[in-house]
Amino acid sequence: MRFRPCIDIHNGKVKQIVGGSLKDQGDKARENFVSEQDAAFYASLYRDAGLKGGHVILLNSVDSPYYDATRSQALKALAAYPGGLQLGGGVRPENAGEYLEAGASHVIVTSYVFRDGVLSWENLQKMERAVGKERLVLDLSCRKKDGRYYIVTDRWQKFTDVPVTLETMRELGSHCDEFLIHAVDVEGKASGIERELVRLLSGYGEKNVTYAGGVGSMEDIHILEKDGKGRLDVTVGSALDLFGGAIPFDVLKRIGNRE
Repeated sequence: MRFRPCIDIHNGKVKQIVGGSLKDQGDKARENFVSEQDAAFYASLYRDAGLKGGHVILLNSVDSPYYDATRSQALKALAAYPGGLQLGGGVRPENAGEYLEAGASHVIVTSYVFRDGVLSWENLQKMERAVGKERLVLDLSCRKKDGRYYIVTDRWQKFTDVPVTLETMRELGSHCDEFLIHAVDVEGKASGIERELVRLLSGYGEKNVTYAGGVGSMEDIHILEKDGKGRLDVTVGSALDLFGGAIPFDVLKRIGNRE
């Protein structure tokens, strides 16, 4: 298990939010932390710590009046740490190349591939042609409904009919380099991980999988490593001391580059 850092950007600011509270209308979200530092500051911190594979996420829609400010912050982060960060949020074939040229190691995609509640194989193929599967991360962030986890899109508000299962991951794994999976119902709450989801994900070992959501203590990190059978990487947001939490960044960065 490795620690993967994050930079979440909303309304032009680096923030930590409660994931399920994010709304396009009015660009609202319940905030845990709003940084006085810009995205380049955090990217430089991760670069100097030797942490790779972290993600920069644009949390505003392209129609938001804040989108340009959010995008500008993301580009500053990529410039500060070229090749060290992945980028997601509104990625499409038309703009993916620009982000890669700006320094992203990979682009992260959800909503473009999972359109109107279903998996669009046509759009997935377009993304593959645009960037190559070796630079594509599929975001399978999910929420629980009727006893199963389903992929959600559009700032995590819309359910698709695509369940997160080992079959789904094996089918999609041949079209991407790795997966990013937020447990949206606990995202930003630092109230404990979704152990059921973690155990499910532990059965897949063919591609890198990064889990995010609910980590509130080092005990949660240890549980994740055990339940995930050491196969899952982890992102920590609101619980990290960089973002007002209690988990020391200096502790987590020690597991950031495990082989």
